[in-house]
Amino acid sequence: MRELILGGQRSGKSARAEQVAVQWLAQSPAHRAVFIATAQARDDEMRARIARHQQDRALRLPAMQTVEEPLDLAGAVSRHSRAGTLVVVDCLTLWLTNHLMPADAPGPSTVSEVNQVVAQSGRPLSATLLIAIEQAAGPLVLVSNEIGLGVVPLGREVRTYVDALGRLNQQVAGACDRVTLMAAGLPLALKSPA
Repeated sequence: MRELILGGQRSGKSARAEQVAVQWLAQSPAHRAVFIATAQARDDEMRARIARHQQDRALRLPAMQTVEEPLDLAGAVSRHSRAGTLVVVDCLTLWLTNHLMPADAPGPSTVSEVNQVVAQSGRPLSATLLIAIEQAAGPLVLVSNEIGLGVVPLGREVRTYVDALGRLNQQVAGACDRVTLMAAGLPLALKSPA
């Protein structure tokens, strides 16, 4: 089972992913769960936010291992995916931000520059991630923001990012068995297994 959970900020995406993990862990004592966090602590507020999320998650899901991987997401999914292990990725939005808007260098500002951003394997980021999703040996839940429902951003770089995330979400949705849209904490199934 591969599920993409989409939604706006504070829509309940991460809570839904954690519910899936709780259900998975309750099904069998042999089941494991790994949480792949993509956030980077670039300022004091983000450091505090990450620490709070880690503490809260440890209380809610003490059996879930946390792995921090801001860049090599495909590699992390491949390394941790096993038949008895659920992998939760939170989130694709920050992972894409880490690549396209790095803190230590200017990010790409045109679609062609975005397309030139490649992973270590030499493949485009999305292609590398899609391969890891398709080859995942166990269940996989991916969280991403749906940011295309609002007004068109004024800045070229922001519009480029919104376009890139929209394309990434579409590609990942195509590779998943289930796609869920979260709004006000409520799930809406956009795609379900036949």
